[in-house]
Parts: sequence; structure tokens; C-alpha cells
Amino acid sequence: MRITALTFALGVLLTCASSSALVANPPTVLITGASRGIGLEFARQYAERGWNVIATARTPADDNLLQDLISEHENVTVEELDVTNHAEIDALAKKLKDQPIDILISNAGISGGYENQIFGKLKYKSFDDVFAVNVKGPLKIAEAFINHVAASEQKKLVNISSTEGRFSQLRGGGGYFYRGSKSALNMAMRNVALAVKSKGVIVGILTPGFVDTDFTARFDSQLKITVEESVSKQIAVIDNMTPDMSGVYVSHEGIKMSW
Repeated sequence: MRITALTFALGVLLTCASSSALVANPPTVLITGASRGIGLEFARQYAERGWNVIATARTPADDNLLQDLISEHENVTVEELDVTNHAEIDALAKKLKDQPIDILISNAGISGGYENQIFGKLKYKSFDDVFAVNVKGPLKIAEAFINHVAASEQKKLVNISSTEGRFSQLRGGGGYFYRGSKSALNMAMRNVALAVKSKGVIVGILTPGFVDTDFTARFDSQLKITVEESVSKQIAVIDNMTPDMSGVYVSHEGIKMSW
């Protein structure tokens, strides 16, 4: 009994010491599009890990769920950021110039509205909007923050893609803008992976799975997974990302995807 008590006490001390070290010098994650859905859940789960979380959103003051997260976790800070505004991206990069970012997750994305993507009635303004958010935004983010990521311990630049961007996934027409944007994102980030290899930065291209969010509300399917499950599995994949996975298209299960 005496040995058991001593072992237990030692375990408690080691746990406390480990927690103190984590709080004293936590890794940093920056997440775009963190006001809802997958982005918000990334912020929540990393915050619960004790990480330093920088959550960005276009209108953070109006995002009640994000404000609730701030009130619950003192290790979460929020920055206003519209990923289509390149001056805002540069300004935030300058503001955080001395902050290494271990993991940067480009999550912000829009569908463009499927009603705007009907062949014969395509709304090309929506095309411009989708590509501005889903492709140009992550590419500009990568350019602006690459030195922040390279200065960190983990050096991971992660992009949230979609199986909708796979040529091998295509079964019928529709979603022209959204599907095209995710294919373009994949190619752009494959290129970025080659460009930043010498800096030791790992560029991740992740699909989140068929997640139950407002993006998929129009689909009634039992195959949907929860946001919590998707993000938990994606974080596990990110944890285990190695240099040989840079520029590789992988699922939330860690499975290499065909293009």
C-alpha cells in the first residue's frame, strides 16, 4: 500500500510538472475561418490542449460562439481577418512578426451556393468569390506567414481541402466553382510544398470527411460524421505529419488520397 501511494504521488507530481511546462511554453496554432464549424472546433480542441490559439474571423465581435470560446479559454486570442483582403493579411503578419506559429490551418472557405452553380445558369460573380476565399486566400496566407511557420518548432502549414476536389470522386455535374476551387487549392499547395521544402516547412493538404455542418445541410445522409470527430481525427493526422507527407493529399483518417 505504501508503494502504491508513493507511486500515485509521484505520478501526480510528474503530471503537474508536465502541465506547468506546457502552460509555460505552449505551441501556437493560427486558424482562419474560426467563427463556426470546423474552424471553431479546431480552436476549441487546441485550446483544451493548452495551446496558444490565434483564431481569426471576418467579424469576430458578432460571432457569439467564438466569443463564448474566448470567455472559456484565456489561451485563445481573436484577430479580425478577411482572407480576401490581402492588406489585412499583411497587416496581421506584421503584427505577429515575432510570433512563431507551429501550425497554421487555412480553414476559411465558402461553397458559393449550389444554386449559383447550375450549368446554363452559372453566376460568375460567385465563381470569383469562391476562388478568392478558397484558393487565393490560402495562397496569400502561406506567403505572408511562411517565416512565422518556419521559425517554429513544428513548422506545419495545413490546408483544409475536400474530396470534392478529386477528379476520381466526380460522379455528376454541379458544384463547378467549389469543386474547381478545391482542385486548384490542392495544386497550389503542392507547388508551395516544393517552394518551402528548404525551410523545413511541411505543407499539409487535408480532407475533413463528410462533416455535419451548414456546408452539408442540404444532404440527408447517415454517412455524416460530427465536427468533433472530424477535427479530432484531423488533429491526430497533423500531429503525425512528417516531411515526406508535405504536399500529399490525405484524408482525416490519414489515408493518402488519389487525385
